[in-house]
Amino acid sequence: MELRQLNYLVTVIEEASFTRAAAKLHVAQPGVSAQIRRLEREVGEPLLDRSGRTVRATEAGLAMLPHARAALDAVAGARASVDELTGLVRGRVAVGAVGLLASVDLPGLLAGFHVRHPAVAIAVSEDSPERLVAGLLTGRFDMVLVGAGTPAEHMATQVVADEALTAIVGPDDPLAGRTSVTVAGLRHRELISLVRGTGLRAGVDAACAAAGFEPRIAIEAGDPRVLVEFVARGLGVALVPESVARVYGAGVRALTVPRAPRARIVLGWRADGPASPAARVLIGEARARLALPGRASADGDRVRR
Repeated sequence: MELRQLNYLVTVIEEASFTRAAAKLHVAQPGVSAQIRRLEREVGEPLLDRSGRTVRATEAGLAMLPHARAALDAVAGARASVDELTGLVRGRVAVGAVGLLASVDLPGLLAGFHVRHPAVAIAVSEDSPERLVAGLLTGRFDMVLVGAGTPAEHMATQVVADEALTAIVGPDDPLAGRTSVTVAGLRHRELISLVRGTGLRAGVDAACAAAGFEPRIAIEAGDPRVLVEFVARGLGVALVPESVARVYGAGVRALTVPRAPRARIVLGWRADGPASPAARVLIGEARARLALPGRASADGDRVRR
């Protein structure tokens, strides 16, 4: 009895067709049929009913099916354990992130991971915070980067960016000649901000509430770069992380905000653990590489349930 034969048997039963099974296995159909006949001769019972339009498992085939699956799973698990032990991580990882993360070196993290584990395919997607978290919990993503204010359950997190906000204004704005502005000084100004559910928006809302007013959000955007562009065109004032103003603020004026509110980005993964060895390795490297200076990677970890 060979593992190949068990794999063929399981696939034919799942596909209910020799043709579809062969296509899925990328082998010739006669080879699948021949190997299963050899298996049937060995066990002394027919395992498949070929009399109908679709192929079905016989009672003997159904009895063998869970054992065949268990054997294949055991071999796959053994191979994954050895690969992980020797550093030969394989498979695919999916990462989700909100918009632009000027303060988080995600490209550097993934480039280094690819060099160390070239057999792992990497997929990166941008989406809204809510959809990223939902995708994490349904298995679409192995790891996400979202604002600390994003609601989530059953997600473990680590803070990987913690920045003070700075105010940016257009070159012709009345505040352009100043070097600082308080949050209270923006009470009557129209603000440009990210959408609700982001760490930046949560910081802006909390800061305005602490100053005793509700922010007048004139424009919402999903990308910090868009905020900067709108501000440069004189459409309002924005509170953005210092890194965004530093990297993308060539056409605007940055003002210090005393006792500035903060925006935080968290690395998130499933609280019940990654689904694959490759994801486990990536998350471990991300927690170490993206850990904030002066803070152990475990600091700030928490599980939302």
